[in-house]
Amino acid sequence: MQQHFFETTVIQDAIASSGSVNVASVPHRSPFRYPGGKTWFVPAFRRWMSSLTVSPRILVEPFAGGATIALTAVCENWVDHAVLIELDSEVSAVWQTIVQGHAPELAQRILNFDLNIEAVKYQLAQKPPDQMSVAFNTILKNRTFHGGILANGSGLIKSGESGKGLTSRWYPQTLAKRLNALHFVRHRLTILTSDALDATRAYQDDKQCVFFVDPPYTAGGKNAGKRLYNHHELNHDALFQFCQTLAGDFVMTYDNTIEVQRLADTYKFKTKLISMKNTHHTNMSEMVIGRSLGWL
Repeated sequence: MQQHFFETTVIQDAIASSGSVNVASVPHRSPFRYPGGKTWFVPAFRRWMSSLTVSPRILVEPFAGGATIALTAVCENWVDHAVLIELDSEVSAVWQTIVQGHAPELAQRILNFDLNIEAVKYQLAQKPPDQMSVAFNTILKNRTFHGGILANGSGLIKSGESGKGLTSRWYPQTLAKRLNALHFVRHRLTILTSDALDATRAYQDDKQCVFFVDPPYTAGGKNAGKRLYNHHELNHDALFQFCQTLAGDFVMTYDNTIEVQRLADTYKFKTKLISMKNTHHTNMSEMVIGRSLGWL
């Protein structure tokens, strides 16, 4: 029987009195922080895993990004291994650096960096000579760009929170701690720099795999995904059709739109809304989709 290492109070505290998930009360393991992160889904993810009659061996996250759910699955021992699929080469470089055993070096580089506007501009103006430098620059951009957005056209934070400017989201000690923690589970992670559907097909028929699918929110011509990600183009109908063929269980998360609900109805999937409280303490809702959502 698997053991799951997390504070039980985290689950209780994660649900605010309004019924929404307070992301501040959920463990943060990813070095990334940007809109589209799935920290809010962690309590629901645990309920999903607990509901399964057979413990899965592998979790596949086709649109990895910050990989919050994959990291939770591994760090809390819900699965033996997690597969992170990420098409963006810069984001993938961070995960590759960790998996290849260089997280401590990356952590030290973050600790040594003297953050100021001139240093940031100089660093990002240089062509990264190696994967480590790409990984460092990616985290630097994620932590100093407005909203943590890495897509082309994004720019440096100006005033930031409480007028802190660039330092608003630059927490070297915290980032180093997360990276060093991930170093110890690196052998349980696989990172594939590939198209989500192409790479996921290798696990399509494995009943011991589960899939957490969090695609760019571009269904129905929505602009959120286009603004947040360089690789935002996706055939959503093809994704739903593909999920219908998976031997293992899956959960999808989407924005709450008529177009997404129509797709779920077409493929006879269940849907449910989860309320969550974002970093600005605004209550929002997102759609959870699956074959059965009795656990939610």
